[in-house]
Parts: sequence; C-alpha cells; structure tokens
Amino acid sequence: MGFVDLHVHSNASDGTFSPSQVVELAKNAGLDAFALTDHDTTAGVPEALEKGRDLNIEVIPGIEVSSSFDGTEIHILGLFVNSDDPVLAAMLEKMRISRDRRNEKMLENLAADGISFTKEELCGDNPDTIITRAHIAHALVAKGICSGMDQAFKKYLQYGGHYCPQKEHLSPEEVVKTLISNGAFVALAHPFQYKFGDKKTEELIAHMADLGMKGLEVYHSSNNKLESMKLQEMAVRHLLLPSPHPAVPTSTAGTNRIFRLVQDGADSEFLPFYWKISNVKEQNRRFHKNFAKNHKILPLYQSLIFVIMQSLKD
Repeated sequence: MGFVDLHVHSNASDGTFSPSQVVELAKNAGLDAFALTDHDTTAGVPEALEKGRDLNIEVIPGIEVSSSFDGTEIHILGLFVNSDDPVLAAMLEKMRISRDRRNEKMLENLAADGISFTKEELCGDNPDTIITRAHIAHALVAKGICSGMDQAFKKYLQYGGHYCPQKEHLSPEEVVKTLISNGAFVALAHPFQYKFGDKKTEELIAHMADLGMKGLEVYHSSNNKLESMKLQEMAVRHLLLPSPHPAVPTSTAGTNRIFRLVQDGADSEFLPFYWKISNVKEQNRRFHKNFAKNHKILPLYQSLIFVIMQSLKD
C-alpha cells in the first residue's frame, strides 16, 4: 500500500515549487504517486515525469482547466493527459491569449492607481509561469498593500470589479470534449468552492456527468466533513469515481488502468473495487450498495469512508 494525491500544483501555474521540487516533496512525504494538475497548462509535466523516473515515484500527467457554469468559474481536472495532443494545445493557447489580455488590462487598472509590479515580482522563480490572480494577490501581499490573500482578492481581484475584468471562459462542453478526446480521465475539482449550495452543486455534477465526466473530487482541504459526505452521496447517485481521501493509503498498481476502465465504461472488468463506507447513515449506504451491485463492485463496511483499493483481476 502507498499514498496518492491526485491534485497538485507547481510553479508552472500558481504553485510555490518547481515541478522537480514537487516530485521531491511528494517522495519525501511518502507518496507512491501524484498527479501534477497545474492551471490551464501542462508545461511542468515533462520535467515532473523525468524527475519521477529518477526518484522512482509515479507522476500522473494532469491539468486543471478553467471553465464556467451559470456565470461562475469552475475547474475541471484531466488526469493521464497526453500533453503532446495538438487539439489540447490549441485549446490551451486560446485560453492563454484570453488570459494575457485580461492580465494586461488588470495590471493597467492597478497601475492607474499607483500599484505596479515587475515581472519578477509576479513570476517568482519561473519566468514562464501561467500568471493567475493568485500571482497578483501574492505580489500585493509582498508589497504590503494587502495584509493577506483574502483581502487582496476581495479588494482588488474580484471578477467584474474595478481592477479585474470579467474572465472569458470556455464552455464545460468544449473542455470535457477536448479532454475525453485526449484520452484523459475527467473529474470536477472541489465542487463546494463554487458556493452554489447543495441543489445547484448537484445540478452542476449531473450536467458534467451527462457530458461524459467520470470522476468527482470528494475530498479537498476546503471541505468540511459534512460537505465530503454529501459529495460521496452525489458521486454514487451519478455513478462517478470519487477521489481517494488524501490521508488514506491506496495501492497505486493499476491506477491508470482503473481510470481507463471507468473512462471507457468497462466498469465490470475490475473486481474487487472496495468502498469503505462505515460512518455513513443507513439510508446513504443504500446508494453505495446499489452502485456496487450495478457495477459488480464489492462494498466493504469498515473504518474510513470511500477508500479505493485497486486490486484488479488480470
């Protein structure tokens, strides 16, 4: 058994460390595998893959793509992406051009009020990073203009506000179609961060599932226990593979194959696929039992909630 993390950033987007440093940190933390999922770029993937081979840790090439639902920004994860795919590259280039226009206008608006930054202040150690609002927020804090990230976002970086133009988004349909054609496993990131409430969050999840999404990030550092519990239930209702708990051991052997099987709809080909679902209300257990029955999965009632133990038949 080992540990995996399927949502990690580097300084290729808004992370702190280089892809190689992220691999080293993952190895030192005892992970057997992790997914590098930078925002709207796969630029850090080659470096991470090479370092992963050196350190004998599996690096899952991934991405976190920005989109929108009902006017609110959402993030869509793609795991096992082919970073050499020209169709994906074309989509990301379109997003880069839009982001560059927005960043230029945002920096012009800030400069008009006497707030300016050097490229080094924005990019840090990676001059080729994808500049996001987080980079500008960090720079505002570093200059002492804001006391923290929350203040920076609320005062200066609200979409549609005085400084930050409304962001142009690709539709979920285009993003999911591109990722699926790429061969990636598609999942929705941190659903409760969008502040939709339970009903609308499930509407979003149902819509994404209809588009072909196969996974759901059930566990995230921003979730409380109740929110993760609700997402577990939604994952079952919509036949989605939930993210493993970040503190739960998961065998990484066959990780790629599990996602491929689910992506291809060949759910009956893997067995056993254990769901640990004690500490779940009795009515919620019925959801898990029905899911297990329909997909020939063996439910296991023990300790923690939702552990994926990847034991595949040959």
